[in-house]
Amino acid sequence: MGQQKLNVVLCWHMHQPWYRDGLDGDYRLPWVYLHAMKDYSDMATHLEQHPRMRLVVNFSPVLLEQINDYAHQLQQYLQHNTPFKDRLLNLLAGLTPIPSDVQARSELIEECQRCHAPRMIHPYPCFQRLLTMIGATDSVGIGRKKYKYALEYLSDQYFLDLLTWYHLSWLGQALKLAPAVQTLMNKGSLFNAADRRSLLSIIHACVAGIIPRYRALAERGQIELSMTPYMHPIMPLLEDFHSMNCAQPDAPMPSSAHYPGGTERTHWHMEKGIAFFQQYFGQTPRGVWLSEGAVSDAELALLDKFQINWTATGEGVWRNSCQRSSCTTPENIHNKRALFMPYRQGDNQVRLFFRDDGLSDLIGFKYSTWNATDAVADFVQNLENIRDFLGGDAAQQVVSIILDGENAWEYYPENAYAFLDSLYSSLTHSEVLQLSHFSDLQALPTQHLPNLCAGSWVYGSFSTWIGSPDKNRGWDYLVAAKQAFDTVSAAGTLSAEQQLAAERQLAVCEGSDWFWWFGDYNPADSVSDFEQLYRQQLMRLYDMLGLAVPEQLHVPLSTGNQAGAENAGTMRRNKA
Repeated sequence: MGQQKLNVVLCWHMHQPWYRDGLDGDYRLPWVYLHAMKDYSDMATHLEQHPRMRLVVNFSPVLLEQINDYAHQLQQYLQHNTPFKDRLLNLLAGLTPIPSDVQARSELIEECQRCHAPRMIHPYPCFQRLLTMIGATDSVGIGRKKYKYALEYLSDQYFLDLLTWYHLSWLGQALKLAPAVQTLMNKGSLFNAADRRSLLSIIHACVAGIIPRYRALAERGQIELSMTPYMHPIMPLLEDFHSMNCAQPDAPMPSSAHYPGGTERTHWHMEKGIAFFQQYFGQTPRGVWLSEGAVSDAELALLDKFQINWTATGEGVWRNSCQRSSCTTPENIHNKRALFMPYRQGDNQVRLFFRDDGLSDLIGFKYSTWNATDAVADFVQNLENIRDFLGGDAAQQVVSIILDGENAWEYYPENAYAFLDSLYSSLTHSEVLQLSHFSDLQALPTQHLPNLCAGSWVYGSFSTWIGSPDKNRGWDYLVAAKQAFDTVSAAGTLSAEQQLAAERQLAVCEGSDWFWWFGDYNPADSVSDFEQLYRQQLMRLYDMLGLAVPEQLHVPLSTGNQAGAENAGTMRRNKA
């Protein structure tokens, strides 16, 4: 009789918020196309190179929509020389002149340092030399005083070379091995218009191929594709701010106890998300990773209404829920035996899986400093130890490893290429681990969860998005905007087209990422980026409604930690 195999599900969550100013304005931050070039591309390459690897890839529709738009913009540029709605791409293409103003030049140099310098600047001597020659540091915003008086003497070619190297450094490791990219890297400097057009052509082929590549991987059964509600809102908080009370009983709430019409809005985000998912992937998702793994009784019931088979959340939610329930014993909470099984709550049919925080965070935060072989050996050994611990129950349980599929890799050597290659090889050749999709596990017995303590994958609570002064102020602004939207909608003064556009703009404002960044524990530069964009989105909504913009939206609502912190421009989710 063979050994019992342990079910293992690895789930990569791909997400970026809405970075455009309004529905059709310029992109204020470049992270969608930069992560497409580097991470979404490399992640697909690893799967294509390891056809036996099975896992889940979760896409937020708001990301898919922006990837598709960038692919279209790049195509229009290459075919018709059409300007981009992205500042950095226009500068790289030479469609926008290099600024002559010293302040604007300083800001451009800082933008071209927004990456993890030890892995994305230092390995490239030509890139590093461009910065050291003017006394720039590797930390955004710190080196300005050292070089600001020299910037007016720099040639336009200096900035074109800097822009070229910044984009070269953001290419995925597989792309960097391509002959055309090697030619550019070997040239090193004095990149002309043809060189930069060649780079933009490479970027276009990469970005345009992202969605088709993942669709092909799903159609041949290698990956299961799942989704997040449309604009990535924190669904339980839209339903009821009191959802925070179980895990944050003493935290202050926004001025209003409820978000107006929140139940209807959660339905809307699900409906729109499924429609976009079907448009891009040609199928209906069987699973949903609710934004930030944020679950509540109401959201599980909502998933049931949409006939979703599974969802998942963080280990903290499991711990908080089990402390209020008879689902396990204190001993099992300590040894996590009960973590590795699917749950059902109440009469809902949707299966609820819980993330192993320890194993997930090893990949997200620790292994980047390890030798790849040692890291993979440690990870696989941990899984085998769990299998041995579960013994004869191993085949009836599952270890869920869930984390961002884009944010950790720039902290690894060569975009984690060696690590992921070794990880996939080791997992697919294991004799005691069974790689699965969540939808493969419908026959596993489920545990009943009498009481679900609403929360997210972060600490098992909603503290990252609500419960502090700046975050609550952000919700108060959103509540006021929703009330204005409801008033204008009821008056019927908007055309059908205007109403649909305003509703979509409202959805942009409901996204979770704005609230993530509010607070003085976050770096000032990132807080500024996101709080400005949030206020701009709200202003756009008021404009679309034909209403005056409230004065409070002209004042920053959060400033962050002025002392600075590790670069967070790439949306890395740092552990507190």
